[in-house]
Amino acid sequence: MPAFRPLRRFHPFGTRRRTLVLCALPVVALLAVAGAAPLPFAVAQPGLTADVLGAYRGKPVITVSGEPVRRTEGELLMTTIAATPPDADVRLDEVAGAWFDTDRAVLPRDSVYPVGDTTEEIREHNTAQMRRSQEAAVTAALRALHLSPDEVEIELRLSDVGGPSAGLLFALGIVAKLDGDGRGEGLTGGRTIAGTGTIEPDGDVGPVGGVPLKTQAAKRDGATVFLVPRAECEDAQAELPQGLRLVPVATLDGALDSLRALRDGGPVPSC
Repeated sequence: MPAFRPLRRFHPFGTRRRTLVLCALPVVALLAVAGAAPLPFAVAQPGLTADVLGAYRGKPVITVSGEPVRRTEGELLMTTIAATPPDADVRLDEVAGAWFDTDRAVLPRDSVYPVGDTTEEIREHNTAQMRRSQEAAVTAALRALHLSPDEVEIELRLSDVGGPSAGLLFALGIVAKLDGDGRGEGLTGGRTIAGTGTIEPDGDVGPVGGVPLKTQAAKRDGATVFLVPRAECEDAQAELPQGLRLVPVATLDGALDSLRALRDGGPVPSC
């Protein structure tokens, strides 16, 4: 009679557990590598604001020569975002933390720093953009007021801020200092008004990016109204701080019309 050899018990759950562990090991290793490697992202948060009707770091933002200057009320706040430096290594833990944080945003690095490979190249590019934006703002403001650049000299100062996104606020500030709302009355109605937007010499206003973070900076610094490029209305409504009113604008003239209506209690466009 042949010897009887008992069968070994089969443990399906133990086998499945070992399989899962073996499959998870490559994933864990991949996450470990990703956590240690720099990623092509920038982490941004609400940045500084500056009142273009007043001073920044002890110097007037707008200086006018050759024409009388009005006494202004209220504030016109240009807004910015603060992003990780272009040469910073942004890692997985930073991205994961910022992803769920309402006052920070994870952005593709190329959308924040689209030009240049070094910090110096990017700084030079942003400075050039700011200079062109200032020139366009002066031209647009004087055109709106039907003034010749031969009659008036305007100097704009805003150190340590680059890019074109202050163009609209520069133009509004120039108009406010020279002629209030463009018709001889005050522009802000005593309010703190913030905004963003590029400006073209003909007065067209363009999008800038980072608007949800800029609305937070505006609310933090006391603004009750935010001028937003019309093309970015939807973006501006994301994480919109309570009590901050959005006013879409497409041109400098349109922005002036909206601020007059806001001051006088008339109908004001909304997003």
